[in-house]
Amino acid sequence: MRKLETLAEAVPLLDATDEFVLGLPVSAVLAQRFRLPSVDPAEFAEMIRIQIEKLLPFSADEVTTDFELIEQSDTESVVSTVAIRNERLAEIASPLLERGYIPRQITVYAAQRATTHAPSGNAVLIYPEGETLVYAVTENGKLSLARVFEGGNGDQLQIELPQLRLSAELQGIDAGSPNVLLDETCYGMRDSVEGILSSPTEIVGIELPPAPVKLNLLPESWRRRRLQLTRQAEWRKRLVWIGGGYAGLLLLLFAYLGILRFEIGLFDRRIAHDAPGTEFVRATDARWKALAPAIDAHYYPVEFLLHLFESLPSADVRIIGYNQSARQISVDGEANTAALAYQFIEKVKKNPDLRAFQFDMAAPRILPNDHAQFRLEGRAK
Repeated sequence: MRKLETLAEAVPLLDATDEFVLGLPVSAVLAQRFRLPSVDPAEFAEMIRIQIEKLLPFSADEVTTDFELIEQSDTESVVSTVAIRNERLAEIASPLLERGYIPRQITVYAAQRATTHAPSGNAVLIYPEGETLVYAVTENGKLSLARVFEGGNGDQLQIELPQLRLSAELQGIDAGSPNVLLDETCYGMRDSVEGILSSPTEIVGIELPPAPVKLNLLPESWRRRRLQLTRQAEWRKRLVWIGGGYAGLLLLLFAYLGILRFEIGLFDRRIAHDAPGTEFVRATDARWKALAPAIDAHYYPVEFLLHLFESLPSADVRIIGYNQSARQISVDGEANTAALAYQFIEKVKKNPDLRAFQFDMAAPRILPNDHAQFRLEGRAK
């Protein structure tokens, strides 16, 4: 816990997205207790607005009000009402507003302490606020009556506390035997307070955190502005996440490219290292291919002609020309019909001893006697 003297000292400790509550001093608000007919609770706000207009010298549009229900019966309801002028509220919260910080809730610190330490029954709460001393009467944890006095010596207590009790009784508050709560910083007044109020006094400290209260004096315009700022902060946060994700993807991409370049360099070094051996293999393969027609029996003309004649479908197909180079062969022939010529090329392609060549044949030329001349060309694979 850190004690701060002014609201301006708390601003650097906050952030625009923080969920914080601003507790107002009693001196800044008007706390009033009303008895209203027991009607629909939704109508209380309008009835309280009318009552506040009677008490204040300015219009209700210049004031923010809220209320809490103290007790309710079949015939009437007792409510605790708090009001503050918007101009005064803006003055108090100016250190926050200048930085664009708007609290989630604006309440009264006395109401927070009352809810924390005296949630039921009647109580008198005495504690300091700055240079002043607050005397607050509470009912069921709700603020009913509050006074602020400068100083707080014994003589002043003899005057103020009986007047406070009288004011409470005039408003219908049972102040006969209240629970007296004295702040620990006012311990020196304990005997005087007990002697005046004839009630045991309980010493209370600063609560961490104070109990939540319903009272909220946040103006509607501030509420809308806070919602707008919250949405802007959420969008900024989303953009930061998107930017971070995009930067992460770029980082991964650069890392991946770096790894690829490293692997490419590694492969290049391996290729350069193996280049002499690879070149030897290529040169050897080229020499073997060049020598294949001389050393491979599949390329011998006699062997090739033998396999060609084995592939003739009948004596009606005749070979009339044959040419062979190192890696190419051409065969001219004549068949009694075109069908026999096609049978011949199919048998040649299927002959396992001629698999070293790839054969093609153009469409046969038909002679006047209906015979078909053809040319078969083969290339080494």
